[in-house]
Amino acid sequence: MNPETREILINSAYIVASILFVLGLKMLGRQATARKGNLISGIGMLIAIVVTLFDRHVIDYTWIGVGLVAGTIIGLVCARFIKMTSMPEMVALLNGFGGLASLIVGLAEYFRIRGGTVEAEHPAFTSSVIFLTILIGGITFTGSIYAFCKLAEWLSGRAILFSGQQLVNGLLVVLTFVSGVIFVITGDPQMQLMATGAFVVFSLILGWTLVMPIGGGDMPVVISMLNSLSGIAACAAGFVIGNNVLVVAGCLVGTSGVILTAIMCKAMNRSLANVLFSGFGTAPVASSGEATEGVIQGELKPISAEDSFAVLEAARQVVIIPGYGMAVSQAQHVVRELSEMLENNGAEVRFAIHPVAGRMPGHMNVLLAEANVPYEQLVEMDSINPMMPSMDVAIVIGANDVVNPAAARDKSSPIYGMPIINAHEARTVICLKRGKGTGFSGLENQLFMMPNTRMLYGDAKGSLQGVVSAFKSLASG
Repeated sequence: MNPETREILINSAYIVASILFVLGLKMLGRQATARKGNLISGIGMLIAIVVTLFDRHVIDYTWIGVGLVAGTIIGLVCARFIKMTSMPEMVALLNGFGGLASLIVGLAEYFRIRGGTVEAEHPAFTSSVIFLTILIGGITFTGSIYAFCKLAEWLSGRAILFSGQQLVNGLLVVLTFVSGVIFVITGDPQMQLMATGAFVVFSLILGWTLVMPIGGGDMPVVISMLNSLSGIAACAAGFVIGNNVLVVAGCLVGTSGVILTAIMCKAMNRSLANVLFSGFGTAPVASSGEATEGVIQGELKPISAEDSFAVLEAARQVVIIPGYGMAVSQAQHVVRELSEMLENNGAEVRFAIHPVAGRMPGHMNVLLAEANVPYEQLVEMDSINPMMPSMDVAIVIGANDVVNPAAARDKSSPIYGMPIINAHEARTVICLKRGKGTGFSGLENQLFMMPNTRMLYGDAKGSLQGVVSAFKSLASG
């Protein structure tokens, strides 16, 4: 086969793979087609990998085979044993590995050129892209690792601020780009090597320090942002090694991540800059005068599983509002069972989903889909809020900020102005909570102190099983 024909076939295969990526991504937007979309995207990636291996005239497949076997084993173990509660941490870790892979590709290409293995056609452009690949990959890697540690609760979920933090970050950014400019323009190999080491270190530190001041309540935005960065890093790596399909795939991941980040920020009525630099949840704002007018005063009123059953048994309109507490207790299957019991008892049940509920985008949708909750029962925030006053009972399972009335009433609250699910407008609210502490973001939920709210303390799964058992006793009686 002559080189021209080979090049045409390779690029044609890349185009097919790219089309499959786009189709798969489109199908992921609907639950009914998500599985098929995932499969189609996987086929596209398989085509891209196989064609790339032939394209690059691989001399020895030994280490490639080792990598494939090791990656397959790790992937199977993760798919089999990682619980759904750990999906946010898993996503953060995968984003980090994507960034690390791009960083390694950038470094490998630099040393390949430095060793004389290949000649760069456009030295300034190639050096610039290598710098950007390493920079974005390094920030993504350590930023994702820090996010992973927060989500796994190895580190505090609170934002960590220190005096002069923004100045330090600004200085790191300046030093990173100065070393990058030196790397691009210098003709001295030793100076270029020193500049490479400098911006590698600076990028790794930046990833850590940029995520440090972001509070746990903003983790869905952090996850989507890091996902976008991993795509941009992959796109840059595609330019580095001259691989078209990697450029396309990286662009798709990067742009979809940017769009998702914008959606998350809109759902919280905050700008991305506010999410990144405000230090959300570090300390309550001092309140005085007008700031205290919207604060809800009251006391927590506990309720038992038996009394909760009595309330729900008489209800005809019920809305269930899940949060991270449902994930922690693995209560999604019991929630589905409870919803079926309520429907058999004559109630109409809906699930209200806030865009930033949980610790990653779509977290609640994934958990409820795992429990086979009908997708038609899931209602978005904007659709459920007008119906909320007609709800007999709202069951809040481990959600905090997304149902906190302080967002609409208390001007001293950090979440003031954030759109919420108006659970407090239901006739009765039953909140399931493990204890009397604050949520992951560190904010008190003023919903708990409202006169129509009752607190069902304990593990959500165990509490709901008590309610379900009461319904079963009623049915058998």
